[in-house]
Amino acid sequence: MEEKSATSLERMLRVLDLFDDEHLTRTAEEIASLLDVSLPTGYRYVKTLGDAGLLQRAGDSRYALGPRIVVLDYYIRRADPLLQVAIPHMAELVEKTSFDCVTSAWFGSQILDTHREMGKAPATLSYGRGRPRPLFSGGAPKVILASFPPASLRKLFDAHPGDIARAGLPTEWPAFRKYYAAIRRAGHYVSRGELEPQLAAIAAPIPKADGAVWGALSVVIDMPRIDVVDVPRVVQLVRQAAGRIADELAG
Repeated sequence: MEEKSATSLERMLRVLDLFDDEHLTRTAEEIASLLDVSLPTGYRYVKTLGDAGLLQRAGDSRYALGPRIVVLDYYIRRADPLLQVAIPHMAELVEKTSFDCVTSAWFGSQILDTHREMGKAPATLSYGRGRPRPLFSGGAPKVILASFPPASLRKLFDAHPGDIARAGLPTEWPAFRKYYAAIRRAGHYVSRGELEPQLAAIAAPIPKADGAVWGALSVVIDMPRIDVVDVPRVVQLVRQAAGRIADELAG
């Protein structure tokens, strides 16, 4: 009985994973079909999640994610150890460079931006807190994946051949591994128009003592400015800030 109940709970929670940029709303019928459960079970899931505030009606028998998630995000922000330490250093980095500063981290199987400090002329970003980043494009994903042990990186390589090819990365494992090893040795990555054509980024990992990372620290720069900015100096500032954040987290 407990095993059957756990399976039902897991399926119900998977309802929340059915929403994305292309599916902002769902019907109970769609939910039941996608989870391969009966229609009455689909309606029961919707009602239970709705009563908990995790879903809400969006008109025409459709449902969207609910306001409880906004409340939970507020508490996530307050409890996030990285943000508790990083935000003052991000503000200082913005003051020194005038550029937007962003933290990003790996959650489960996704890379998410977790906080952004605005610069003097804030960039227009398509991605922000909560919207999953492409895994193989941009500065933050590059330095985060570069921290992965070979076995974990190989799993991603095997699981995403199409995404890797579209990102213009090596499609053979030895070359792919070598590409990320070079980023790891460099300790930073400069992206130019990879994620959004009008933007560049300079990213550095926020390391842990065991060789993993807390996430990435990046500054975002308009493409026309990257050609006139003292890139080595900004790289140094980003790496120093990431190192100070790591030291505080370790302490």
